Amino acid sequence: MRIRHTVAAVLAVALTTAGCGSSDSGGDDPVETASDTAPASSTTATATTTEATAAATSATCGDDLLARLTLRQKLAQLLNVGVTGAADAQAVVESEQIGGIFIGSWTDASMLTDRLVPQVAARSALPLMVTIDEEGGRVSRVGDLFGPDPSARVTAQTMTVDETYRMAFERGQELKSLGITVDFAPDVDVSSQPDDSVIGDRSFSDDPEVVTQYAGAYARGLIDAGIMPVLKHFPGHGSASGDSHTGAVTTPPIEQLQQSDLVPYRSLVSPEVGVMLGHLDVPGLTGGLPASISPAAVDLLRSGAYGGPAFGGVIFTDDLSGMRAITDTYGITEAVEAAMVAGVNQALWLTTDEVPAVLDHLEQVVAEGTLSPEWVDESVRTVTRAKGALDC
Repeated sequence: MRIRHTVAAVLAVALTTAGCGSSDSGGDDPVETASDTAPASSTTATATTTEATAAATSATCGDDLLARLTLRQKLAQLLNVGVTGAADAQAVVESEQIGGIFIGSWTDASMLTDRLVPQVAARSALPLMVTIDEEGGRVSRVGDLFGPDPSARVTAQTMTVDETYRMAFERGQELKSLGITVDFAPDVDVSSQPDDSVIGDRSFSDDPEVVTQYAGAYARGLIDAGIMPVLKHFPGHGSASGDSHTGAVTTPPIEQLQQSDLVPYRSLVSPEVGVMLGHLDVPGLTGGLPASISPAAVDLLRSGAYGGPAFGGVIFTDDLSGMRAITDTYGITEAVEAAMVAGVNQALWLTTDEVPAVLDHLEQVVAEGTLSPEWVDESVRTVTRAKGALDC
């Protein structure tokens, strides 16, 4: 999942942070080596030293990197913003050093066809997260370039799990060749909606076990190709009341989601994936808020209370600027603030024009104490670790 990208001095510092990555080095484990040749007292001392080193690494990982970033630069690492093309992307990366860009359906196709993503990424002092929606079917950004893939539903109806893995692996290799690093796929919603509805054929099946098998294969294919998959739309859009693009959406109660919609996440959540929160009001959980800005929804995922592993990786919002489930109530600065207060690591929206105002607002939010500097630092660690700038 990690985004390997040679950059300027900031990244070099991050990779040489004291103790960083020492526990993941490729050599023999020092404790195991000592146990073969040293007396018990020596082995115990070595183990104690190793434990102390690991504790120090855990406490200091990324501190040198964080010390070299201003608050505004840290906050910018938590933004993932849609761009109109390479010039727009390069301008916002150079001016604000944002953490990620999103290539959407409106983005000038030449950014991909002319292979311009790497030149944009080269302007970033830290690895740049380059995201895209590439599910196959009707949600595709590279189908014209590489050929179409079937929708999730057609995939599950006509292909084996192994064939699905190979398809995702090939698509992941194609995305990687363009400079893409993150794919907002697979859709793990459990749904029997008609094909052309908001989820519809984007869902592999109305059977959570089938979704788990096929979405799992798709995610593994992307990972093995060097792309980070993002599971969506947590905690489950498949049986929701409508389309969050056009208005507020309510899901069945959380107890019902636990029986169906959340089942795939229990097997598929891992350190190698991201998770996207939907703009979904979940009775019994979110208290009227969309999940994308709900502290309770974030805690459900972070704690493992959905019935799966506690998730320590990157949490994304769905688009905060083009979907009325959010925009009917919140402007972009308020929506980004709400998402971060809830604990989301990557606030996603569609245009770069608002980036300076959002960062101005977030700096004020931190100054007022609504958002803690400690949370900002930890979130930057989470994001930069996923991007390959930290090995610990």
